[in-house]
Amino acid sequence: MSTLNTSSEKSLAPSRDAKAEHALQLACETLQIEADAISNLKQRLSGGDSSAFINAIHLVLHCKGRLVISGIGKSGHIARKIAATFASTGTPSFFLHPAEAAHGDLGMVTSQDVFIAISYSGEAGELIAILPILKRLGVKLIALTGNPHSTLAKLADLHLSVHVEKEACPLNLAPTASTTVTLALGDALAVAVLDARGFKEEDFARSHPGGALGRRLLTHVKDVMRTGNAIPQVKPDTKLSSALLEITQKGMAMTAIVDHDQRIVGVFTDGDLRRLMDKPLNFSELMIADIMRKNPHRIGPEQLAVEAVEIMEQHRINQLLVADADGKLVGALHIHDLTRAKVI
Repeated sequence: MSTLNTSSEKSLAPSRDAKAEHALQLACETLQIEADAISNLKQRLSGGDSSAFINAIHLVLHCKGRLVISGIGKSGHIARKIAATFASTGTPSFFLHPAEAAHGDLGMVTSQDVFIAISYSGEAGELIAILPILKRLGVKLIALTGNPHSTLAKLADLHLSVHVEKEACPLNLAPTASTTVTLALGDALAVAVLDARGFKEEDFARSHPGGALGRRLLTHVKDVMRTGNAIPQVKPDTKLSSALLEITQKGMAMTAIVDHDQRIVGVFTDGDLRRLMDKPLNFSELMIADIMRKNPHRIGPEQLAVEAVEIMEQHRINQLLVADADGKLVGALHIHDLTRAKVI
C-alpha cells in the first residue's frame, strides 16, 4: 500500500526535462552576459571614455536645432527608442531612417542639428552613404559604434564606444548584448542632458498630458472646482435650518459662510452637525454664525489640484473652499471632484 502511495506522489511531482533545464540556463546566461556588458560600459564611462561622453552632453545641450538619431536594422529600433526618450525629456529629437534619408528625407536635417549615428560595426552602408551630405551641411556628428577604427567612428566629431566582448546569442551573431548596451548608453546620455537642462516634473508632464503625471501636474484647482450657483454658501445670520437646506440642495455635505463682501468667514459641514446632536441646543433658533468653524482651510484657484489633495489628506477633510487673493469665495472642491478628474 505504501509503495503505491510513493509511486503516486512521484507521478504528481513537477519535473523538468533536459530541454527545459537548458532553456532556463541559457536565459540566465543571457541576462548575465548583458549585465556584464553594461557593467563594462559603466567602467569605461568612468574611465577613458568620460571626456567623449561629457563632450557629447555639451553638444546635445547646446544644440540650436534638433537631435537627429539614425540607425538601420536592430540599431534603428534602438535609435527610435533613444530619440523618443530625448523628445520626452526636453530635447527636441526625431528618428531618421538612413535609407529614406538618402531618398529625400535628408531635407529634414539642418546645419543647426546634432546627428547621432548608430551602427555596431560602424560600416552600415546606408549611414556611410549620407555622411558626405551631413559633413557638407556642417552637422555635428556623434557615432555610437563597437569599433573605434570603423569608417563611421573616424568621420564622426565624437565617438562613443558600445563595444561588447560577446553577444548573448549562442552563435554570437544576433545583436543582443550590443543593442542592450547601446540603449543603456542612450538612456545615460538623455538623463545626463535632462539634469543639465534643469528638466523638472512639470516639464515632463507637459510632454505627457495624457498620462497620470500630466493630469496631476497640469490640472489646477480652477479646472475642477465648482463655481457660481453650485457653491453652497450662506450669510452669517442664516438660521441653521436654512443652512441645512443649502447643504442638502448643493450636495457637498457642507456650506461656506460668507459676509456681504463675499469673504469667507466660516464653514459648516455634516460632521459639525453630527457633533452638535449631543449638545442641549435649541436647533430651531440657532444662527449658523454661532456654530460655524471659523478660518476654514482654503486654497487658491491657480494652485495645482494635487495641492488640494494634500490639504484634504493632511487635515482629513472631504471639502475645501477656494478663495481669491482677497479671501473672497470663488469656488468649492469635494474629494469626488478630484477623483472624477483623475487627480487621485
